[in-house]
Amino acid sequence: MVPVNFDSKLGDAERRERLYAGEIFVYSPTPAGRALCEFARAMADDAFRPLDPRTAQHDMPVDRYAALLAQLKPAFIHHPESKRLIRELLAAFGCDSKETYFDVPRLRTSTSSGYLTTGIAYAFHPHRDTWYSAPPSQLNWWLPVYDLRHDDGLGFHPTYWSRGVRNGSARYNYAEWNRTSRKIAAQQIGEDTRDQPKPEEPMELEDCFRPICAAGGLILFSGAQMHSSVPNTSGKTRLSIDFRTVNLRDVEEVRGAPNVDSYCTGTTMNDYLCCEELEHVPQALVERYEPGIQSLFPTPADTRR
Repeated sequence: MVPVNFDSKLGDAERRERLYAGEIFVYSPTPAGRALCEFARAMADDAFRPLDPRTAQHDMPVDRYAALLAQLKPAFIHHPESKRLIRELLAAFGCDSKETYFDVPRLRTSTSSGYLTTGIAYAFHPHRDTWYSAPPSQLNWWLPVYDLRHDDGLGFHPTYWSRGVRNGSARYNYAEWNRTSRKIAAQQIGEDTRDQPKPEEPMELEDCFRPICAAGGLILFSGAQMHSSVPNTSGKTRLSIDFRTVNLRDVEEVRGAPNVDSYCTGTTMNDYLCCEELEHVPQALVERYEPGIQSLFPTPADTRR
């Protein structure tokens, strides 16, 4: 079982070490977490008015719902207040503003009972973010906008922390995905035809850890963790926020979680902005990671076969 830490008081340096070793951190709501979630909730309320964002799926045609999300989600991503609130949250959790780089926050929606599980409301199969060109030093920060339940959250599959799975990551390149596949997300209704890295062998998913926290709480984990969307049977849409960080010193020293089965090319490294000055990761480091995860973090065995 992967160790789970609740409301840990560890500093950022030791916390990162434990995250790279496969531990998961779960935190109760904080003022900074609540502020970020309340901002997202206000934007969702405005977009869906007069409907409740959690139940609007029961009163809207699915194509209209997808079109609304196609406007709401980029608006949240690019709003200056989103970045400001993320920087405040990271400061509250003890992250060094000069060394910590973050990417834009995503507002996620997981509809209930299979209403919309593709495209812009994609229900994620078991995966690691490192299959999607994320560096092994990436950390995922995940916050529920409303209180979580056991049947509408995030699931982890700790059996696979150090166990590789045959998957399609070798066909994935981040730049190519951005050029061709990301922009058509809102058109993927009913069936998602985009080629995404997925498991290509049966998996043992009975061992599934589902952390629960209230709105404004936080689940923090390595991008190398195997995780998935819990099938939502709650009757309401789950809204959540996630963003990622890397520590520049760890990037420079090529430190992070072990790579057990990722073969993608390209890198997300150019997405991150410095907390202090909103500058990108130095281009020389981006280029160092561009050949792909396997070039810097070789797998112990080839799981592509």
